[in-house]
Amino acid sequence: MNRVVGIARFVCALFTGTFAGFLVGVLVLELALRGYDEHVYTQVRHVELVRLDDLASATLVPALLTAALLVALTARGRGRGFWLTTAALALLATVFVISLLVNLPINGDQVGWSVQAPPRDWAGIRDEWQIAHAARTAAAVVAFGCLLAAAMTRPPARGR
Repeated sequence: MNRVVGIARFVCALFTGTFAGFLVGVLVLELALRGYDEHVYTQVRHVELVRLDDLASATLVPALLTAALLVALTARGRGRGFWLTTAALALLATVFVISLLVNLPINGDQVGWSVQAPPRDWAGIRDEWQIAHAARTAAAVVAFGCLLAAAMTRPPARGR
């Protein structure tokens, strides 16, 4: 069982860390875009949306699934590692919900924006997307930290 937990911890940390790093990279790009006009912003968003949603799904979904598996595998012990992993799972679920409720609907709208004539309220929409993205980035980074801390904890002794 310890070997399965160890492998699951590695896989979960790998996907969560990759996902968190990806979100940080997008956050840096988005913050740089704040200095450009609506035409440049729209063009870059069109490029971002070609495959970045695929990368997000390919890393977030396995991170969520392995975090849930880890919670199930470590639930009996209820040690520090269990609670840290549970916190990571809750944070990843929060990322998922923010993405579904805010970021993905805006992404879907932005795909249809004209580079030559973005909507008049483009800056407000950009701000809403970026605030939600900053929140999910913070949650993903903290989730990754929780998973690393959980990996460094000793499992509770048998019989506790």
